[in-house]
Amino acid sequence: MEKNRIILDTSGYSAYLRGSPAIRLAIQQAAEIFFNPIIVGELLAGYIMGKSEKKNRAILQEFLSSLRVQIVDIDEETSERYAIIMNYLRTKGTPIPTNDLWIAASAMQHGLMVLTTDNHYLKVPQIITEYYQAG
Repeated sequence: MEKNRIILDTSGYSAYLRGSPAIRLAIQQAAEIFFNPIIVGELLAGYIMGKSEKKNRAILQEFLSSLRVQIVDIDEETSERYAIIMNYLRTKGTPIPTNDLWIAASAMQHGLMVLTTDNHYLKVPQIITEYYQAG
């Protein structure tokens, strides 16, 4: 059986923290969980704007310290994947937010499934998306 390897985008992580049963189960079942610097940056930016920055940073650090969690680099290969996805979406007239293009590029590069509550990842055929409605 193939290992369940996911990249948890910002919305997916936020839904996990809010207690989404489906996302909690998907995370529990994942053999490996990945973030990239874009996801961490989005989370930190949200924390800085919020009222519980110190607490949220501590919760994130604890999550990231799990042996199942890794942060993948964004490198030249990621940039190639970004360009492929961006060009494809531009020709289809279905752009998605830039940060999510980078997350999709990391997923494509490392063969990861995107765990998210953002349905625009479904426009990217180069990746596998596990989409859950927010709520």
